[in-house]
Amino acid sequence: MNFVPQNIATANLNIALADDPGGLSAFNKADCPAAIWQRQANPEFQSWIDQVETDRLPRGRVILRPGAVSQAMEHLCEMANTPKGSALEWLKTDISELASLFADLMQAPFMRLRLDVVTTNACRKFHIDAITARLVCTYRGTGTQYGTATGGSDPKQIHTVPSCAPILLRGSLNPTIPPSGLVHRSPPIEGTGESRLVLVLDPVFDPDQEAEHRFHH
Repeated sequence: MNFVPQNIATANLNIALADDPGGLSAFNKADCPAAIWQRQANPEFQSWIDQVETDRLPRGRVILRPGAVSQAMEHLCEMANTPKGSALEWLKTDISELASLFADLMQAPFMRLRLDVVTTNACRKFHIDAITARLVCTYRGTGTQYGTATGGSDPKQIHTVPSCAPILLRGSLNPTIPPSGLVHRSPPIEGTGESRLVLVLDPVFDPDQEAEHRFHH
């Protein structure tokens, strides 16, 4: 399925805008707090994903090598009994390719993959994640919201990432130089009837240490 470029507001935020995957390499610059791949889903895929019953959307959390994401997606879709077809095949392929792309960019041997179905106000407060970096791609529903803020206040201007446009975000363990003040949140949707399908990818450099951390917390 084809994508077309989409204009995204980044007013003076120093966010890198990429027209293709190669452009995301700007995310590794010390002063770049985020990068967005400017793409928009083919209407055929968007129509399909928006109509899938919520309980049949794939979901799960797993740490694995990027090359194993394709097989993991097969299992998650089978478990959810997600309707088969070309649109589902595209979704599985896209998630696998995004995992490989992000792993190469971060030089990470493993990825923490989280595929969430969100119907509440999850992470509705603006924040910076306590990680090195994160890729978020919202396939269904309102995308991640972001802006600049200081002193714990909310941004005066709030921008929303379009559906299917991956955003790469720096975490507090890998801050920009100088500090950017960029914060983000999941959009507040509780009570609207909206449901979101959100992919979150985090680089993992030591899966044993990660497992130990999760055991103690």
